[in-house]
Amino acid sequence: MNDFKFYTPTEVVFGKDAESKTGEVAKHYGKKALLVFGKGSVVKSGLLDRVKKSLDEAGVAYHDFGGAKPNPTLAHAEAGVAEAISAGADMVIAVGGGSAIDTAKAIAHGTANPNEKLWDIWTRKVPLEKSLPVGAVLTIAAAGSEMSDSAVLTNEELGKKAGINTDFNRCHFAVMNPALAATLPKNQVAAGVTDIMMHTMERYFIPDIKADMTDEIAEGLLRTVIKNGAIVVANPADYDAMSEIFWASSLSHNNLTECGRGKDFSVHKIGHALSAKYDVTHGASLSAVWGSWARTLYMDAVPRFAGFARKVWGISETDDEKAAIAGIEKTENFFKSIGMPVSLKELGVNPTDEDIRELSLDATMQDTVKLSRIRPLSAADIEKIYRAAL
Repeated sequence: MNDFKFYTPTEVVFGKDAESKTGEVAKHYGKKALLVFGKGSVVKSGLLDRVKKSLDEAGVAYHDFGGAKPNPTLAHAEAGVAEAISAGADMVIAVGGGSAIDTAKAIAHGTANPNEKLWDIWTRKVPLEKSLPVGAVLTIAAAGSEMSDSAVLTNEELGKKAGINTDFNRCHFAVMNPALAATLPKNQVAAGVTDIMMHTMERYFIPDIKADMTDEIAEGLLRTVIKNGAIVVANPADYDAMSEIFWASSLSHNNLTECGRGKDFSVHKIGHALSAKYDVTHGASLSAVWGSWARTLYMDAVPRFAGFARKVWGISETDDEKAAIAGIEKTENFFKSIGMPVSLKELGVNPTDEDIRELSLDATMQDTVKLSRIRPLSAADIEKIYRAAL
């Protein structure tokens, strides 16, 4: 097991009607919140009003900032910074899913550092040394942003999607009521289930490191998501199953499943390039390329892939190579069973040769970064993965 630091300061309030406790939690972190939310669902459902009522009762002032959308943009976050500064907000509360939460994190960083360009902070051209407190009222289990140290923005002007990892990204509190996801479209639920699995799998496929406790946590989490994921895609109103998915979402991306092992996230980088160019759903961009990524690398880590097949999928094949292949096929078949794409064609994109070259360079930061902890992958290797996913 490698040395590691595990830090998870987020205060979690979990359960039915948890949103009614938002104010009681938030009052410990600030006096006026910028409320970040999407294009209307939290308004139409009455959730935003319930959150505001809770804030009113706790004596916490607030200012609305709507318009958060999937694949959150730099421009929208910058507009939020201006709103937060104008309103005198001293904390930011997201009401929504990962996109709203990532937007809130970006606004918090920009508001606390008004003399710096937000994209310069995001791309680490200037150090991030302070931020505002961020809270989240979660409406969908997917990104895990409610407890993670990460956030992602798209710079539409440059056509670039980038993430930043910092402890300043960790929410001070997260309010989770699984019942809020009961009316979500099934495709959104399926994309969320996929993203949750990927957050753990991106940490799991790192060979030659002994970390039994972390492996058991990761394998148990994946089995739980597979079992309950199928249930919630069929019926998002199943509270018990959705509770498992909500909690798995948080644990999958709060670094617990990387303790002593580390992380890779090469599939995320390959997927980010796709969603930046084509504005496709994040989870779908991952399922579309995971199989070709796995088939490219499994021979370099046969025991790891075989262990995944046996411990996560219950495959009894004794030959490691055959077991590894069976595990990859099982994973793809699961994605298919919940309606997720497993190829670029199914994703609905048809990149040209030039597009694939550009995507590969984008994923590898112009071929300056090698992807994968299994075997270093260059831009040329990533091209092959995209082509295999066609």
